[in-house]
Order: sequence, then C-alpha cells, then structure tokens
Amino acid sequence: MDSKISNAETQVQEGPMMNDRDFANDLLSTEKYLTSSYSTALNEASHQALYQDLSTIFNETQQAQRDLYNLMFKNGWYSLEAADTQKLQQAYQKFSTTIQQQSPYGNTQ
Repeated sequence: MDSKISNAETQVQEGPMMNDRDFANDLLSTEKYLTSSYSTALNEASHQALYQDLSTIFNETQQAQRDLYNLMFKNGWYSLEAADTQKLQQAYQKFSTTIQQQSPYGNTQ
C-alpha cells in the first residue's frame, strides 16, 4: 500500500542553478524559521503595542508559509505520509491515559 500523499510533480530544469522548486523550498524553510522565532518573541513580549505588532507580523508570516506549502503541494514538490490508523489509535490511547493520570482535575473525559 502506497502511503504517500502527493500530487503529480511539476518538472523543473535540473542543474547547478536554483529552479522554482529550490526557491520555493528555500522560502518555505525560511518562513518556518521566522514563524518559530516570532512565536518565541510573542511569548516573551511584555509591551502590549510590541506584542500587537509582532502578532500581526506573525500572522502574515504564517499565511505566507501556508501559501508556500500549498504551492509546493499543488506542484508535487511536497508530499506527506499517510498516518496508519492503528498507530493513531495507539498514540491517542497512550496520551489520553497519560493526560488522565496527570490531570489535577481528575478524569476529564
């Protein structure tokens, strides 16, 4: 069973120069780094106006990241692995049990 989720790959010229796929991949990596950094800055901002400015920039950066992901996925340059249903159920059971055991509020389900 093929567990890869992807679209047909848009072909790009291969060679020593960066192509559209390379540029998109580089931009996506940069946007991921930026959103992570802005998230940290938001957690540590003590001034409300600074927080609001960072929040706006974070949201714009996050949207740019999502747009790049969609572009790459559409062109077959980004693929995902389908999750195994049994593994998902096992992980859910494991973590729900852990949460129940560690919750200060008792059984929350």
